[in-house]
Amino acid sequence: MKLLWKLLRQHISIGQLTGFFLANLFGMSIVLLSIQFYKDVIPVFTEGDSFMKKEYLIVTKKISAIGSFAGKTNTFSEDELKSLQEQRFSKDVGAFTPSQFKVSAGFGMKEAGISLSTEMFFESVPNKFVDVSLDKWNFDKESRSIPIIIPRSYLNLYNFGFAQSRSLPKLSEGVMGLIQMDIVIKGNGRLEQYKGNIVGFSNRLNTILVPEDFMKWANSEFADENKPQPVRLIVEVNNPADDGIARYFQEKGYEAENDKLDAGKTTYFLRLITGIVMGVGLFISILSFYILMLSIFLLLQKNTVKLESLLLIGYSPAKVAIPYQVLTLGLNLIVLALSIGIVMYMRGMYTEVLTQLFPQMEMSIMWPAYVAGIILFSLVSVINIIAIRKKIASIWLHKS
Repeated sequence: MKLLWKLLRQHISIGQLTGFFLANLFGMSIVLLSIQFYKDVIPVFTEGDSFMKKEYLIVTKKISAIGSFAGKTNTFSEDELKSLQEQRFSKDVGAFTPSQFKVSAGFGMKEAGISLSTEMFFESVPNKFVDVSLDKWNFDKESRSIPIIIPRSYLNLYNFGFAQSRSLPKLSEGVMGLIQMDIVIKGNGRLEQYKGNIVGFSNRLNTILVPEDFMKWANSEFADENKPQPVRLIVEVNNPADDGIARYFQEKGYEAENDKLDAGKTTYFLRLITGIVMGVGLFISILSFYILMLSIFLLLQKNTVKLESLLLIGYSPAKVAIPYQVLTLGLNLIVLALSIGIVMYMRGMYTEVLTQLFPQMEMSIMWPAYVAGIILFSLVSVINIIAIRKKIASIWLHKS
């Protein structure tokens, strides 16, 4: 085999192989780094209402002074929900179900000198639109305990507004989860007391949420109207930058809360840029693959006479192809190892910045880069091996 390799390695173009090596290294590094970066940052942006998660719009009807005096309703009818669901930009539509009874709540911490009570309201949405864990998101009539999700902004208002001005202790999300609220529900000639447990904090939904099954039961028990018409909708859209959304909303007199349409455009372009970067990396990898195949085919062409002689004296096409296959496998393996090293180095740089911005962020192992790298290596190597074997087989068939 050593003699065979010494014979066949003549006419190897170092420049061509170097070009393949650098192009493949650059392309694979871009692809692996893009995949790894996306997997590293997506947990940060998928906690709560983030710009990397599915895009949702909270939709309401515009309230005008004339409409208020004229008694015009701002609720959504079944036909309006159906029409919104049928729009091409809409993936799913859910309705906020409001409580049709009076609710008051209070909680206190004697040790900290905190005692709060207030009139409040409840709303519910289908579970698939809730942006916190659903492990504790269920209502049991026997336990008389109501799971509650409140906006994270409410906690921030208390900590940095109310508590700050009155020198009260600030409360973390973990501490709030341990506090039980005393809930009083009045309606339909009845008064009942329950315990409320805060099971999560939402960034997406600016309301006090309770489970949908509780809301249906409570409205049937404490209100005369069992199925109130919704005044707010939550809509999952395909592309938030679709100008059809703004046109439809303008035509119907709808509006989106919190300028979500503008934030959605940022999301769309961010994903678009990520896809373009990965596409460029794949394109460079494909070009490098063709450079390698061109180099190998030119090398085979230059050694055609020698290959024919080896085949004639008894060497099999498979054995003659081994040196060229080993060459391509070795180059691909070195590219894979260096690409992984580059990704590890770059990952160390950006994770340092991310952990400073998001101290709660936990970095996992680099399995996305490993898996993607092995897949690319295997795919390119198998194609190279098959192409080299077919080329040598064609020389043998032509000679015979």
